[in-house]
Amino acid sequence: MRLLLASGSPYRRQLMTQLQLPYEWVNPRFDEEPLKAWGLSASDLVERLALEKAKSVLEAHSDKAIIGSDQVVTIGGEILGKPGTPEAAVEQLLKLNGKTHELLTSVVVLAEGEVWQHTESTRMTMDKLSEESLKRYVSKDKPLDCAGSYKIESLGISLFVRVEGSDPSAIQGLPMMALSARLRELGLHTP
Repeated sequence: MRLLLASGSPYRRQLMTQLQLPYEWVNPRFDEEPLKAWGLSASDLVERLALEKAKSVLEAHSDKAIIGSDQVVTIGGEILGKPGTPEAAVEQLLKLNGKTHELLTSVVVLAEGEVWQHTESTRMTMDKLSEESLKRYVSKDKPLDCAGSYKIESLGISLFVRVEGSDPSAIQGLPMMALSARLRELGLHTP
């Protein structure tokens, strides 16, 4: 069975490469913005986004096992996505500063006519830092394409005092433990 990652994320591609299984990747052909306007809960939104990304490439790649994934940060009922600009990144980090938030990462596998989905929740507690420190962090790590405005696999780890979750790879964008188990169920050898 051939694997296709429906994601343009370099972080997800790096994680997939760790499995040492051949795979291809393609940017999903799905506009997220209308779905984000529906007012869904964070968990419903992340699961729907992951599913729609995978489904958006299904017609052209129906012979492959398609992997879709998405990630959102939620704090106090507000959903934070990718900031896009340094100013928006600092604003997001100020909202998270000194508080605990939830990072939700959902993965979908479309294979053999079945839909499998898993969502991982991680509680992240950020240290209380000065605005100058947060600006310095954004300038150095450039987390503009990361939900919540941090790269945990890079300098972003220095922002946190506590991480609570069962799969550390979910923080980077793809819950590899659950995905590996599903791929084994599909007959792929990991390891």
